[in-house]
Amino acid sequence: MTNTTSPGAVESGSNREKALKDMYDGISQKNMFPFWATTDDVTNDEVRQLMATARAVPYVWSYKDDIEPLMRTSAELITMDDSERRSLVLVNPGLNPKRATVSTMYTAYRLNDADEIMPPHKHSPSAIRFGLTGAGNFTGVEGENVTFGPGDMVLTPNDAWHNHGTIGNKEAVNLSVLDLPLVETLNAIHFDHNYTEIEDGVEVKKKVQASRYPNDYSAAVYGQGGLLPRWVDHGRGGGLSSPQYVYRWDAMQALFDRFQDHDGDPHEALMIEYTDPTRGESVFKTITFFAQMLRPGEKTLPLRQTASLLVAPFKGSGYSIIDGERYDWNQFDTLAVPGGAWCEHHNGSDSEPVYLFVASDEPTLKKLSLYKRWGRTAQGDVVRYL
Repeated sequence: MTNTTSPGAVESGSNREKALKDMYDGISQKNMFPFWATTDDVTNDEVRQLMATARAVPYVWSYKDDIEPLMRTSAELITMDDSERRSLVLVNPGLNPKRATVSTMYTAYRLNDADEIMPPHKHSPSAIRFGLTGAGNFTGVEGENVTFGPGDMVLTPNDAWHNHGTIGNKEAVNLSVLDLPLVETLNAIHFDHNYTEIEDGVEVKKKVQASRYPNDYSAAVYGQGGLLPRWVDHGRGGGLSSPQYVYRWDAMQALFDRFQDHDGDPHEALMIEYTDPTRGESVFKTITFFAQMLRPGEKTLPLRQTASLLVAPFKGSGYSIIDGERYDWNQFDTLAVPGGAWCEHHNGSDSEPVYLFVASDEPTLKKLSLYKRWGRTAQGDVVRYL
């Protein structure tokens, strides 16, 4: 009988299995990946391996039990001479050791001792600061010195010079949210600490930004919705974000009070987005922020979206159901809600409202046409909204 097998062909049985193993080993050693599914075996199910990337998981970080004690210890042991930054970054267990609280964003908490001011710096990730305690949180942004308190949100945009600290001889705590994991994935990270100003025609390195705007500039120019002065430069900081650098909680609270008897949205209750007053869009091109109110005893219907969320209870306590599992939270905690998870929130009080501060990567997903959204009705039916 004539042998029709080509010289390079591999016979069936044990020889073939060995040849397959050698091939897969060789592919791996050459830094490649085989995308064909030949078996549902754990080792060689290429589809399963391709999908088995690190994923964020739902998780709650406790402010009272974990974050605050560690911040206080760090304030005792790490001085501004040791490091200009003394923040606790929340790392999602599903993404560890990557510095990410969900896949595209991270939250960090910072306690500043009295009158601690760090030198200016800038970076490509966009960031905000949200006041938790103390009236003397300080952020200087592109020459606007902002002092802020609980519930106030301050922008530090992509490539805008800024510095942080406290004034008023009292400690203060704030949390920050950055899109650093997203920018890192895109290989677009850069930091700059070499802050200079021109004095008498000479470039001089400075540790403090000179004030170029009145301290109430954001409120004076952008504090009246629907009314935009034409004689000011709305492109400060490079025009890469909202030119309004501080959003005060008092204005947010007043809007909630005005609509507290409104039906709201069954999946989001009362939810207000922080926007760029010049365009009506999100404050950053990559991430956006909301304040959310759940009235006494209120709960939301389940919502699923491709956007990832970071939820920080600002006032009140309650719990969330994420993919069928309960996560209890209290004031100043942070809850990670991965994209694609079903989530509903419950106010744990029958007498007091809950206020949540929420960060989302929704703008990035919308620009990439990847944002989708589903809701479950009171009858249990799933409805596609976007």
